[in-house]
Amino acid sequence: MNAPPLKFEQLGLIGCGLMGGSFALAMKRAGLVKRVVGYSKSPSTTERARQMGVIDIEAPSALLAVSGADLVLVAVPVSATEATFKAIRHLLTKDTLVMDVGSTKREVIDAARRVLKDQVGVLVPAHPITGKELAGVENVDADLYQGRQVILTPIERTQTVQLEKADQLWTALGCHVQRMSPEAHDAAYAAVSHLPHMIAFALMNAIAGHEHGKQFLSLAGPGFRDFTRIAASDPSVWRDILLSNREELIAQSRQFQRALHAFESAIASGNPDALEALIDKASQTRSRWRMSAHKPQS
Repeated sequence: MNAPPLKFEQLGLIGCGLMGGSFALAMKRAGLVKRVVGYSKSPSTTERARQMGVIDIEAPSALLAVSGADLVLVAVPVSATEATFKAIRHLLTKDTLVMDVGSTKREVIDAARRVLKDQVGVLVPAHPITGKELAGVENVDADLYQGRQVILTPIERTQTVQLEKADQLWTALGCHVQRMSPEAHDAAYAAVSHLPHMIAFALMNAIAGHEHGKQFLSLAGPGFRDFTRIAASDPSVWRDILLSNREELIAQSRQFQRALHAFESAIASGNPDALEALIDKASQTRSRWRMSAHKPQS
């Protein structure tokens, strides 16, 4: 027997910026929700979201956005997640599907365990692998999630029915859904997302701090542009991401420093064979990844 079509009565949207607003638009376009009640910390953001048709009703608080909702999306910085759970927990029911869109998962889950306690099973932690350099409600995009990966990181107390709903929901939005443990997720994304951002930030700062930095930048070409694109990301968002995954990020940073030191040593010693071997290893690894990467990434 086929499962009934997925349909939600009300989405309670906490955070009407890029990620939350784009989710609401995608849900509306797919016909998966009847109405969207939204709340943002900034009243002007909530008002603008309603004017743009991102949400249908403005809520004066996170709690009232959740009132009557059978689906809740928490689209706030990871550092604000615990306070958000505290604000909404009293109106969550056992049938409410709650998801977040944070780039790190263990901090979100730890906060949920502390705050939601026996209700923690309604939470399905999620990380959509997408985004833009420009944040805010003005940049919402109904296609933001189309064709993208979404990582679900259930815990032992996650309700099976809620997990299946979350899987169906993201799939209906055109996403490729995977499941991982929170620990494996945070280790992986420290390596392939958080560390690259930190390196891009550090490189731009290093050049900016050089006495001829402006001249250097004026001479940069497409390779530099592509390599440093992510350095233009939202500072407050990435401050929270890097801090929330600090242990895994520092471990990956030290691994990177060892790899960088190997290059420095080969160059300092004038060893062409060692240097070529290091470059060849990187080139082959990158080529194999490119050929096997079937799903788009941010």
